[in-house]
Amino acid sequence: MQHAAFPFVERASPAIMPWSLRAWPPLLWQAAGGAPTEFHHLSTRVDEDSGGLHCRASGQTIWAGTVAGCEAGMAWDWIEVAHGVLAMADPMSVITNLRFLGSAGEVLTAAEAALVLNGIVHALPWQDEVGRALATRH
Repeated sequence: MQHAAFPFVERASPAIMPWSLRAWPPLLWQAAGGAPTEFHHLSTRVDEDSGGLHCRASGQTIWAGTVAGCEAGMAWDWIEVAHGVLAMADPMSVITNLRFLGSAGEVLTAAEAALVLNGIVHALPWQDEVGRALATRH
C-alpha cells in the first residue's frame, strides 16, 4: 500500500487536536515487526478545570513521528492519580492513524491493537512531558 506523505508538524500547534489524528492517512504496520519508536512530543494540554485544590489534573498529549517513511500520530488522555503520579486515563482509547496487521496480514481488532499501542506509549517519555506542562501551570 502506498501512502501520501502527510505534512509533518515539527512544533506543537494549536491546530492539532487529538481527534484530528483520525483524519491523517492510515498507516499499516506489522505488529510482529516491533513497535515503531520514532515518535516525539508535539503537545500536551492540561484541562482548564482540573488541578484545583481537590481535583486531579488531567488532559491530553499528542505524539507523532515518521514511521516507514510516512507520518504517524498518537494521542491519549492522561490523569494525575496522585501528586506527580501520571497514568493513561483509558488505555483502550489511544487515538492514532496506525493500523496494526497480524502475522497473516489481517487488521488487528481494537483490543489487540490496544496491546501494541500501550507498548508504544509505555516506551515514550510522556510522563516527563506532561510533568513539564503541569509545572508551567503552578
